[in-house]
Formats: sequence, C-alpha cells, structure tokens
Amino acid sequence: MILSLHNLTLPIEDPVLKFLLVLIIILAAPLLLNKIKVPHLLGLIIAGAIIGPNGFNVLSRDSSIVVTGTTGLLYIMFLAGLEIDMGDFKKNKWKSLTFGIYTFLVPFVLGYLGGYYILHFSVLTSVLFASLFSSHTLIAYPLVSKMGIAKNLSVNITVGGTMITDILALLVLAVVVGMSQGDVGTAFWTKLSISVILFSLIVLIVFPIIGRWFFKKVDDKISQYIFVLVMIYLAALLAELAGVEAIIGAFFAGLALNRLIPHTSSLMNRVEFVGNAIFIPFFLISVGMLIDFKVFFKSWETLEVAAIMLIASIGGKYISAVATQKTFRLSKEEGKLIFGLSSASAAATLASVMVGYNIIISESETGEPVRLLNEHVLNGSILLILISCTISSFVSMASAQKIAESDNEDTVSGNNHEEESILLALNYEKTVERMVNLGILIKAHSNIQDLFALNIINEENNESSLKNAEKLLHTATDAAASADVKIKTLKRFDNDVINGVNNVIKEQKITDLIIGIEDEKGFSPSLVYNLYNGYLQNDDVNVLVYHAAQPLSTIKRYAVMIPENAHKEAGFFHSLVRVWNIARNSGATIIFYAPENILDILQNIVKKANIEAEFIIMNTWKDGEETAAQLKDDEALIIFMAKRGMKSYIPRMRLIPDLLNRSLSDKNYLLIFPYSEFDKNNPEKRAVGNHDDFMEIGNVIKKIFK
Repeated sequence: MILSLHNLTLPIEDPVLKFLLVLIIILAAPLLLNKIKVPHLLGLIIAGAIIGPNGFNVLSRDSSIVVTGTTGLLYIMFLAGLEIDMGDFKKNKWKSLTFGIYTFLVPFVLGYLGGYYILHFSVLTSVLFASLFSSHTLIAYPLVSKMGIAKNLSVNITVGGTMITDILALLVLAVVVGMSQGDVGTAFWTKLSISVILFSLIVLIVFPIIGRWFFKKVDDKISQYIFVLVMIYLAALLAELAGVEAIIGAFFAGLALNRLIPHTSSLMNRVEFVGNAIFIPFFLISVGMLIDFKVFFKSWETLEVAAIMLIASIGGKYISAVATQKTFRLSKEEGKLIFGLSSASAAATLASVMVGYNIIISESETGEPVRLLNEHVLNGSILLILISCTISSFVSMASAQKIAESDNEDTVSGNNHEEESILLALNYEKTVERMVNLGILIKAHSNIQDLFALNIINEENNESSLKNAEKLLHTATDAAASADVKIKTLKRFDNDVINGVNNVIKEQKITDLIIGIEDEKGFSPSLVYNLYNGYLQNDDVNVLVYHAAQPLSTIKRYAVMIPENAHKEAGFFHSLVRVWNIARNSGATIIFYAPENILDILQNIVKKANIEAEFIIMNTWKDGEETAAQLKDDEALIIFMAKRGMKSYIPRMRLIPDLLNRSLSDKNYLLIFPYSEFDKNNPEKRAVGNHDDFMEIGNVIKKIFK
C-alpha cells in the first residue's frame, strides 16, 4: 500500500503509519515526561486521549489497538503473578487476605450508599455500581518493579490483595448479571463454583507440569517465549470459560509459571522487556482512547455521578490502605505505596461498566432502553480511570522512590558487591551456558561487574586453543547478555591449567570458583586429582563443582547435606548465601539435612530470609548418602564438602564422587567447598563466620540478599 499525503484522511487507516505513530508516542513519552517528573504511564494515557476518537481522531480504537492493548493488560497481571516472591506470599497470605477484604468492602459500602441513597439507583444497580470501586488495576506495578522494590512487603500485600478483590468484584458482576436475567438459583451457584474450581486446578497444577516438561525438552529461546504467551492467553480463555474475567487467568498463569522462570534468568528478561516495550504501553494508550473530556460539559448529572464515583473509589482505597498500614504496623511510605498501587481503576472497572451498560432491563415510556448502568455511569467511569491512574502514578512513583532510597541506605554495608567476585573456569562447550546460569543465580543482585569467565589456553598439551577459547567465551558472553548481565571474559596462556586458574584467582581477588562437570566424563579421577591437589589449595576461596542434567528452572527441590561442624568453617555462611540465592531466585524449596545444632542455626536465619525451607535431622553422614541416592525427578543435590584437615571433614567424603557417578549421573548436583581461612590481606572481609550471635548472622545474611 502506497501512502499519499494529499489524500490522507483521519482517522489514519494505513497500518504502517498507525504503528509508526504509536511507536513514536511510546518512545517520546518517557523521554519527555521524565524531565518534568511525570510518570510516563500517565503520559501514554493522555497521549491516547489526544490521538483517540474522542480527541483529534488521529487513530481509531479498532481491533488492532484492542487486541494489542488486551495483551498488555493480561501482561501486567501475568507479571504481577510471575514476579511475586512465593516465599513472601505464603508467609504474608493472611496480610494479603486482610488487605483484599479491606479494599473490597470499604469502597463497596461507600459506592452502595452513594448509588442507593444519593443517586437513587435500584438495589441491583447499586450493588453493581458499588462493585466498580472494589477492584483495581496494577498499572503502576511496572514502575515499582523497575525501581527494584517488587519484593517489598507492601507490594507483596497489594499484589496478593489485587487477586482477591478482583475475583470478588468480578463474581459480584457475574451474580448481578445472572439476577438481572433471572437465572440465579442453585444450578447457577453450582455451575459457577465448579467451573472456578476446575479452572484454578488446571492452571495451578497442570500448567506447571506442562511448563516443566516443555522447558526440559525445548532449548530454543524464541520457542520458550512463545510458549509463555500461549500459557497467558490459554489461562485467560479458561478464566472466561469459568465465568470470571480474563485478567484473573493471566494472574494465575503468572503464579503457575513463577517457579519455572527464575527472576534472574534470560527468559524473565525477555518477558519483561517485550511487555514493557510494546504490550503494556499499547494498553495504556488504548485506555486513553476511551477518555472523552467533552461529556463532562454536557450534563451536570454526569458530573454528580463522577464525583460520587471518585469519592467512593479514591476515598475507599485510601481508607483501606491506611487501615492495612495500621493493622500490620507498616511505615507511612509503605502505606502510601499500597494506596498508590491500588487506587487505579481501569481493567475490571471498565469491563463491569461495559457489561452493565449493555444489559437492557426495560424500556422507558418514550421507548428508550433502560440500562442496568446508564450513560452517566459510563462517562463517569472514564473520568474515574483518568484521575485514578494519575493519582496512582504520582503516589506510587513518589513512595516507591523513598522506599528504594531507604533500602539502599539500609543495605549499603551488607550488599557490597566488591566483596564478591565469581570466576567460571570454562573448559567444555556443553557446560558453558549451564555454568553461566548458575553464576547468575548465586550472585548478589548488586554484583553487576564482578562475574568472570576464564579459559586457559595450553596448545602444547592440546587442552585448548585460541580459537576454542574465543568460542567458549563468546558463548558465555551471549548467555549472560540474554539475562542482561555483563560478564568479563579472560583468556590466559599457561602450560598448567591449575596454575593458570590459581593465578587469575589471586589477580582478580576471586571469592568463588565454579567448575563444571562434563556429562560424558562425570566425576572423573582426573577431576578429583585436580580438585584436591590444585583448586582447593586456595584456602580463602569457595570452590563450587557443578553438574547439570536439566535446566535450573525445572528443579522443584534441593536436598542440602551439611556435615557436623560445618558451621565452624570460615566460609560456611558465605557458602550458605549461595544456597539462599538459589532458593530466592529460582523459587525452589530447600530441604536441609544436617545435625540438630546446625539446623537450629539455619531455622533462626530462615526467620530473617524468606525462602521455603524444610529441616530434617541427619544423624550420620551415611544417612545423608542414602537420601541423596534416592532423589526423585526434578530434585537436585547440594553437598557442603571439606578437604582433609578442615573441621567438618569426614573420611566418607572421599566416596562422594563414586556415589554421584553411580546414582546421580542424570541429576543436577553442586558440591560446595567453603574456604577454610580468611583473606590474609583483608582480615575483616567476610568475617560473618566468626559471629556466634544467631540474630546477627541472620541480619548480615538478610542484608546480603537484598
């Protein structure tokens, strides 16, 4: 199609020009509005109003805008479920439930009183009118997530409460629609209950099984991302078939895939990138296209309805947020953030209004249709969307920024990435991506520059070559870049691989060395020799030996074996941080097998760090070996090891390589050798191992995790 400027008409129909115009808006809004401290989310909504059919009519809100915008709405809810910390969510489920009840009931009561006693609606219309203000849309969630506080308690409570209040509001819609059509009875309630239960079971139980199978079988990154989109839309469709709104299905899909898409993975980076770049901005622009400023100058009744809607919605959300803050003794800024995130009305509100507006319950004397929700409510909802989204954007941005600054001040001493340098000793091509993924999983969030990949070139012994080294390091760079992580690559010529690695450890002040095991060779005698006679000679470095038989994201549980006296080793707690990071970033459950005194220490720390953990007393090391040999599918093993002369050394540890080759060749396992001495050049560094106060240990580790 050739575009001629002389016959250009509005609204624009040319698909190339339409898409170009939308992309320009998405590009320009953040760049221009960030300079004047206006959230770009609000800018996209205003831009949609200006170019939409009720503005200058540059673009029509046609099917292409609606489809892409709908994807953006589903994306917001999916990301909310995907990024929620399941450990935090389970611990705070009652807080989320309490907030969900507050934020549903308070606006509902205010809305019902205003509709029935002031606007003189019928009881049925007043109930549906009140339900409009109980739900909310997390349009500010991407903004909060970008600031790095998605794991904050107030965010966790709000996201959990959103699921509850949206479900309740949409169930009210389903019931009111049924009553208006006269088909509410035992059969209606039975059908609705069964369909919602079946939908929940399919998404939350079957989806993870399908996802785990798919990610095991398919390595292609594009196919994995398309699979995620399929799951979002399939869950949304199942939700509609069950009688609830599609956004609930998208949120449930996020919960279902939560543990299969680690927060630090390349797939998570792709999901967030595409959503924030394309789909979510399209949704915000499509919402703006609904806004018609002219209607507020045509009827005082519209302004009256809009005023009541604003008071019921904004006032009700504010009261609910304050009540939640007081109930759980949150800070004032956390209370404001709850209000900011929950004050926006868009998705469920708009869906309910449109449904109510399209239901004709009778005819007037003049023959005009009498709708369940009249045009004044429809127009008032548009003003509510604009003002509530404005308030949500400004309040969320201001409070989130203060919370982020406070978190940075609290963790500056404990989250210093200069105390962490991770080295990946690359040798086999098949292990490169697996080792990079492990390195990304175990590193501190603030460590953005101290991840190294090394290949030793020894052409005389034909152990590597310059060409091979460049290939391995290029693969490592690509794998890290896909997760938005920068890795420093090192090539070194040396006649002895072990000496080359050890020299780099000293030069780069490495704290953690990761060695990969090739599938075909397993834990070979040469690896055992190089390990004990080479790498472990570095007494102030953690050594991690890693074997991966399946993707990290598909591991449900890690069995962690800890020997007697391991807590007395200098590097024990530094190594424990690695285990915690695996749990937090992957969402897997950690099952600790250790002597009772060590379990007591771990339980005290777990109270401070939100991970899902179980504790089983391991009376003898042999008991642990038997447990390790019986690992199920989708389970992995982590063993805290020691070399001869260390306090936690057990003679039976020399049998571990044979056990791994014999029983766990098709499983993931990680051997961790904690360092046995502190850095002689910096005796204060990583001195957490000297602490006897369990609370202090918990606080230190909690700071490192943030």
